[in-house]
Amino acid sequence: MKYYSSEKVANIHNETFSFIEIKEAENVLTLTLDREAKKNAIHPQMVNELAFAMQYAKEEKSIWAIILRAKGNVFCAGADLKAFMGMLGEYDSTIPTPDNEILIGELFNKVHKPVITVVTGDVYAGGFFFLAGSTYTVALDHVKFGLPEVKRGIYPFQVMASLLRVMPPRKVIDWCIRGYNLPVQQAAEWGLVTDVCDESNIELTVNEIINDLKANSPSAIRLGLEAFDHIQPSAEQHKYLMSMLQKTLMTKDGQEGLMAFRMKREPVWTGE
Repeated sequence: MKYYSSEKVANIHNETFSFIEIKEAENVLTLTLDREAKKNAIHPQMVNELAFAMQYAKEEKSIWAIILRAKGNVFCAGADLKAFMGMLGEYDSTIPTPDNEILIGELFNKVHKPVITVVTGDVYAGGFFFLAGSTYTVALDHVKFGLPEVKRGIYPFQVMASLLRVMPPRKVIDWCIRGYNLPVQQAAEWGLVTDVCDESNIELTVNEIINDLKANSPSAIRLGLEAFDHIQPSAEQHKYLMSMLQKTLMTKDGQEGLMAFRMKREPVWTGE
């Protein structure tokens, strides 16, 4: 992970973030998705901000763990397709363009420090990068998990690769090609969620995990996670999957699915 110079990321607390909030305390860096009005949909600049913060966490020896949260009742609605097609809108962020391409499917895996994702809102589509990429996923028992891409004429290629890190292959394929909402308890049985909580004990669970991590060697944990990352799918695979998404978007079914979604009607598939 080397998206920015070390000198730039060391100045993180003097930067302006538009899409996330950051807080550093007691060896923990907390990142909060801060785009509630857009259901925390992933914007290209949000990716840049996350990469900037994650590189800081990787290089800063005093950071032993990362917590990821989100504002609102939707943790993440997936990618902001308009933004990724160039309609970025206005934002006030001082985080610069990265020196290298950021592959969001690899972002959390390369930090080599424990990541705890705290899910208090619904998750859809590309939002599962955050859950599958984290070391621990702590979720409220009533949130919804959905992969609706096939209903829009596209397919969650990179999400599929990330899910395969933590879930059985047949379960992942079934979810991807049927596009249903997955109950949280089922997600826990399949390995996507590590802890299911209610409102009364979710913060207690997060604190217990943090305290357990702090009792152990941060150096040993870092090197262990680096070793785990070494045996996982490569960046080339993620680039291939991105190209497959672009190919799918250009099909007639892909165009029809997105148009039908925008017009709030049922799509008419042709298989082309």
